[in-house]
Amino acid sequence: MTSGDNQPAAVQTDLPLDTVIEDDCIAAMNRLPAGSVDLIFADPPYNLQLKDALHRPDNSKVDGVTDAWDRFDGFAPYDSFTRDWLAAARRLLKDTGTIWVIGSYHNIFRVGREIQDQGFWILNDIIWRKTNPMPNFRGTRFTNAHETLIWAAKSADKSGYTFNYQALKALNDDVQMRSDWHLPICTGAERLRDGERKAHATQKPEALLYRVLVAATNPGDVVLDPFFGTGTTGAMARLLGRRFVGIEREPRYVGIARERIAKVEPLGADERAVTKSKRKEPRVPFGVLVERGMIKPGQTLVDGKQRHAARVRADGTLISGDVIGSIHKVGAEVQGAPTCNGWSFWCFEAKGDLVPIDMLRQKVRAEMAGAVG
Repeated sequence: MTSGDNQPAAVQTDLPLDTVIEDDCIAAMNRLPAGSVDLIFADPPYNLQLKDALHRPDNSKVDGVTDAWDRFDGFAPYDSFTRDWLAAARRLLKDTGTIWVIGSYHNIFRVGREIQDQGFWILNDIIWRKTNPMPNFRGTRFTNAHETLIWAAKSADKSGYTFNYQALKALNDDVQMRSDWHLPICTGAERLRDGERKAHATQKPEALLYRVLVAATNPGDVVLDPFFGTGTTGAMARLLGRRFVGIEREPRYVGIARERIAKVEPLGADERAVTKSKRKEPRVPFGVLVERGMIKPGQTLVDGKQRHAARVRADGTLISGDVIGSIHKVGAEVQGAPTCNGWSFWCFEAKGDLVPIDMLRQKVRAEMAGAVG
């Protein structure tokens, strides 16, 4: 496999959104407008260099990666191909964009070096631990039970990239998401077939792409996949309300991907929304609630168990006995604690119920978001 002639062509002014381009990935990327993509997910050829067929103990043949697109004449041509497609990808990324590249031990270390050589800044390496890996039938090595994803920003000084921390935490039962992901390989009804054969030898599970897109994109963002295959990236992008551009040189895969994506029913705006990271929300001082009359000077606030009380002063500070200060300071002092989140600790009475003052802050934030929108 080679990257082809890849002579410079006229650059398109607009992205062909939600389409699959049938072409060599480097040539196609070089025609797309620079700085136009929010995220790139790349599943490049592994360059497995397989020499012999692999058989199970019952002598049945393992359907492995033997396709022409995974064949290179050694490491040098593979490295040249990697250098060219990563350069094209880097040109397409917005300054706030990120790239995800997945690979096995056969190629990920060579790809990782080129990622760093081109100036990308690695944010994480993610270990996809397969819950149902293929056994090592020959018993000569450890079972190869994982693949590695590299997540990188365009450069070390590029900030503002998307990371939906709170959404990932919510996906993980309100526990911080780790860099080792336990997900099954693609099997069952999800595994696309072309007759009796797998439609694609390395089809990625939808759960993997779902997590990547929830983590690092927002609705409306543009996702590019230069090795589109049977379209898992496009299917999850359509489901989650992202735009996509797929590039695939094999006509058979292009047809399968287009048919697959057409069947996906996008989620509604409410369903695809995720929990936003608190650090990205606009700051609302407690004093703003006082200024707007949502909380009044002299009003008494209590904790949820009504063990402590404090009165509100005109400048947004609280007083409880001899203690005067912010909602956080007074909350900590009355409990004898080193710190306190006053927004969740203090409550006010509304129609006979105790309501955290954070509810009022969220109301102000919603109004601010509406004004911006």
